[in-house]
Amino acid sequence: MSAEEFSRYDSMKLFLHQIYEFQKGVRSLVLCTMCRTCASLLSERLERLGIAYRIQSVTDSKVNLYFGNRMCLETVATFIHKPLNELSAEEDFMLGAMLGYDIAGQCERYCKRKSPGVSSEQAAVN
Repeated sequence: MSAEEFSRYDSMKLFLHQIYEFQKGVRSLVLCTMCRTCASLLSERLERLGIAYRIQSVTDSKVNLYFGNRMCLETVATFIHKPLNELSAEEDFMLGAMLGYDIAGQCERYCKRKSPGVSSEQAAVN
């Protein structure tokens, strides 16, 4: 097995685990960045399983594949019409929270983005 094949196999195992977590209620929303070919294959699987998804173009060869709860996807659809690095601090916070990222970490990231140059501790005190 080549290194590239192993990487794809590993990525597929991760994807299947994320589907499992969604089905068990551990996650409401999942985001995976991958090549367009992989996204096409994986979206077919999501369709077979009846899991809602959205695809966002990143580059000519890469996409972000979001899947999970239909209402979460509808919410994400309101702001993923632009690259993720162009999200507002509020959109970035909301996406991170919806993906299940550490809330305290998201709060710190939000404060840094809202007040560049001010530490999160200073922002919390003010």
